[in-house]
Order: sequence, then C-alpha cells, then structure tokens
Amino acid sequence: MTQTHDRLLIIDFGSQVTQLIARRLRELNVYCEIHPYNRVDDAFLQAFAPKAVIFSGGPASVYWENAPMPPAGVFDLGVPILGICYGQQVMMHCLGGHVEGGHGTAEFGKAFVTPTDLTHPFLAGWFPPEAGPLAQEQVWMSHGDHVSKIAPGFNVYGTSPNAPFAITADPARHFYAVQFHPEVHHTPKGAQLYENFVRLAGFKGDWTMGAYREEAIAKIRAQVGDAKVICGLSGGVDSRSPPSDP
Repeated sequence: MTQTHDRLLIIDFGSQVTQLIARRLRELNVYCEIHPYNRVDDAFLQAFAPKAVIFSGGPASVYWENAPMPPAGVFDLGVPILGICYGQQVMMHCLGGHVEGGHGTAEFGKAFVTPTDLTHPFLAGWFPPEAGPLAQEQVWMSHGDHVSKIAPGFNVYGTSPNAPFAITADPARHFYAVQFHPEVHHTPKGAQLYENFVRLAGFKGDWTMGAYREEAIAKIRAQVGDAKVICGLSGGVDSRSPPSDP
C-alpha cells in the first residue's frame, strides 16, 4: 500500500520525551515520524515532504561547538514549524535571535505562564478570559539556557518568571516556539497546543493506528515473503515521567 496521509516530521534533538510528542500527535490522528537531527538534510526534507515540522527538546546548548542543528532548508519549506524547549532555542539561534546560559534564569519543574496582550489561534483554549489579568497556565519547564533575544518577526504571547519568551510566534511564517514541554502531563493543557498546531497546519486528523497497521503488515509481507521476522517493541511511548533535559 502507498502512504497517502499528510505527514508531520519530528526532528529529534535528543529529548527523553520525544516519543511523547509522537503519542500526542497519534491521539489527534496525525501521521508523524521521528528522525534524529543528524539524519535530516535538505534531500531528506524534499523526499519526506512534511506538511509541518516539530523540533524536539534536547540536552545540548546552541552555542556549543558542533551543537545539534536542523538543516537550513527547513525554514524555507513554507510549512508550519513548532519548536519545543531546545527546539525553541535552536529556532531563535538560526533565525537571528540569541540564546544565553546561566544568569539565574534556569527553570526545572512546574511553572506558570501568563499571557501578554497579544492573542493567536495557536493559544485557543488557553488563558481563560474569565480569569482576566490573573489568567495563567501551568507548564513543565526543564531548561538551563534561555532565549535572551527573539528572532526578527516573532512576537511574545506568554511569559513566565524565568522565561520572558515562554511562548513566541511568527504568524506570517507560521513558526511557533515554546520554552516548556507541552507533551508531558505536567503541562495539563499541553495537548491543546498540539491540536491547535496541527489544525493550523491543515491536518484533517484522518489517520489511525489501525489503518497504519494494515499498511505496515502489507509492506512487511511484500518485503519479507516467506522469510522469518524478529519484532522488538518498546514501552517508552507510554512513559509519563517528567523530562530531565532542556
């Protein structure tokens, strides 16, 4: 069978909870694949043809020598991109912002994000208007570095005490970035952000694991024929542990 569903690409920068991003997307009936950053180049992007891209978190610092980076061409695809934690930092770094370490701005654990005066459909369902100036949302932070200057074209939509750019977006290019981890259950409304993102990207939510199973079985049978197959499975996708990396 031929894969006909729109595809979302998750570029993995080494986060311990990248698989949870995929889980959140599967719960929204969106087909996605995780690929490590060092296997994704411009040729891969052209062949994969993603309808949207997500940058995962990771333990590195963008200012390290040989720090993990996405291919430059990803920003020219014309598709929505969501950067998470290190993913936000690498997006700012690549697009003209600035990232720093230290200075007492690290956050590890529960935090609260408050909205700015700007609104965007990416934040639909967040910051209930009835709360007025006291509106805030609980999130899970895990970062040592912080964005000290956002890239040109980006606006700030949410702040936390130690992350003045907790939620940013460039609406014209459909680039979105958050410093926290929406994929873990410690961010209670994190799934809503993923739903908003994939809807803005135009995903119909018409993919199911059951349909994928049939496609996968057909491909395996065509490839293997009468030979033997060894299958190894991991339960990591169901992990609900909080992240310990930026």
